[in-house]
Amino acid sequence: MIIEHRKIGELNFPSISPFKAMAMSSHKIMEEKLMTASTLTQAFLNTVKNHSSNISLLSKINGEYQGIDYNELGQRVKNLALGLASLGIEKGDKVSIVAENRAEWTISDLAILSLGAVNVPIYPTLSPKHMEYILKDADSKIVIVSTAELADKIIEIFDNLPQLEHLLYMEYYSEPKAFMLYFDYLFEKGAEFEKENPGYYEKATAAIDPDDPCAIVYTSGTTGDPKGAVLSHANIFSNVKGGVETLNIRSSDRFLSFLPLCHVFERMGGQFCPLYAGGSIAYAESVEKVAQNLTEAQPTIMCSVPRLFEKMYTKILENAESGSAIKKKIFYWALRTGEKYAAAQRHAKPGNILSIKQQLAQELVYSKIQQKFGGRLRYFISGGAPLTKEIGEFFHAMGVMILEGYGLTESSPVIAVNEEGKMKFGTVGPPLSKAGVEVKIAEDGEILSRGPHIMKGYYKNPEATREVIDEDGWLHTGDIGFLDEDGYLVITDRKKNIIVTSGGKNVAPAAIENSLLTSPYIEQILIIGDKRNFLSALIFPNWELINTFCEQNNISYQSPEDLVQHEQIVQKIGDEIDRLGSSFARFEQIKAFRLIAEPLSIAAGELTPTLKIKRKIVESKYTDLIEEMYA
Repeated sequence: MIIEHRKIGELNFPSISPFKAMAMSSHKIMEEKLMTASTLTQAFLNTVKNHSSNISLLSKINGEYQGIDYNELGQRVKNLALGLASLGIEKGDKVSIVAENRAEWTISDLAILSLGAVNVPIYPTLSPKHMEYILKDADSKIVIVSTAELADKIIEIFDNLPQLEHLLYMEYYSEPKAFMLYFDYLFEKGAEFEKENPGYYEKATAAIDPDDPCAIVYTSGTTGDPKGAVLSHANIFSNVKGGVETLNIRSSDRFLSFLPLCHVFERMGGQFCPLYAGGSIAYAESVEKVAQNLTEAQPTIMCSVPRLFEKMYTKILENAESGSAIKKKIFYWALRTGEKYAAAQRHAKPGNILSIKQQLAQELVYSKIQQKFGGRLRYFISGGAPLTKEIGEFFHAMGVMILEGYGLTESSPVIAVNEEGKMKFGTVGPPLSKAGVEVKIAEDGEILSRGPHIMKGYYKNPEATREVIDEDGWLHTGDIGFLDEDGYLVITDRKKNIIVTSGGKNVAPAAIENSLLTSPYIEQILIIGDKRNFLSALIFPNWELINTFCEQNNISYQSPEDLVQHEQIVQKIGDEIDRLGSSFARFEQIKAFRLIAEPLSIAAGELTPTLKIKRKIVESKYTDLIEEMYA
């Protein structure tokens, strides 16, 4: 799709200094806008009206980020919606998007919702078989894809889906089938449809009720078939409203979008929040180019998962360790200074001497790290998995704020989140009270939540719905945790992941795994031990760093397979396990481990699209190695 863009240098993109001055007026507009809206569609239309000249979406074109304003976005959403209406899509119909993050994803999403239809997003990384299951279960009538490769996946299964009427494709396809339509064609069809049906779009948007479903999000699931969580406009909008107010998201903010928009965390936090604050969204080209895109797009906020921070942490430490002796000394001095300054800020105002040291550390070290993130970052929002306390404190000491939150697909998704200036590392923050979120802890330690954010239920699966939502409306999250003395939520682990050793000891593996993941030599880890007499681990090393270690120690090898049993490599990993696991109780110590040459991947079905390990699948794959450790 061709969009008329303005280059990033031509955009109304203020420097950080005016932010505070703009915040009050910007937030007042937001409060008025959010009060009058009750659906995602109405909130978007309000944004188009109130922030028409603000840049909305930015894409990398010809080597630089270029964007369109809200006025243009609003028109394109309307034209596409009417184009879909010309194909018979109406309120309640299901339309699926199978694409990577891009402007067309957001435009399609908004267009689908504006008709009162339901978006059923599908991860582009899924196999045709899994796509078929979701398309069939959700009764999707149209599927929108980006690339020819994804179009081929749908073509492969099209004959098995009698309810599927059309396949829309965004990029060139050499020999389209009769049921295929070019994405841009719908914009033309929409303009024609409006001439024949004046006022149709306005009537369609006005007919949407807050309780109407707007999404069926199939949980990626670490076991079994995925279930479709039905989310209403009111569900997601309550999270948007609460999130914008709690996190002080402004019309001057820019987000970099790289987590899959199929996942409700990115869709709510990284798409709907900036859209309804009148901010902008820049789309990362790929996961591999996130680091480059950060410096180019210069975001102020970005949603991410802990894995990204772990990789950044490892890289920063690698660079520090490989520098000269004086640079290494300065780096660790700056880190200690930042830690002292952060601690002083929590308890009292830092003294003059410490403030001077902090300013010097900012100039010598922190600023260089902050420039890697574009130089304008206000904060990251972390979710999807637990963030190690040490990593959160490390980045905070370097002047990079990470606000950790918690939620589920079934809760639209945010249940709790830390706030600027009120972070508590090791927690996921207090419940999102401004969204009406309630939290309580069951007798067995399970976290329960209730409020306007809780899904309507699983699509066509009332039995599964009753298993997770009780008669009083409490969602049983499946996570174990507690509320601390300040009302901040602390997550222990997934209920189903709790290990009970043969000696009767309960072990939450997530805390141990997260601690060991702070080792730059460990890329991924899975702890084993349920019904066993000790804990063991499958470890997937950081082979890039292992390679450096081999060069330093004159170890020759042809491939990682040569190193998984090499005495020095095994010893090095063992030392890391002993170093980072020493603070845990004796029954929580890793007594045996095996190194795995091949990293876990989404493609192999070992990770969910949000990078969570599918434990049962991985355990099954490496059964022989596991049994060997207990022989």
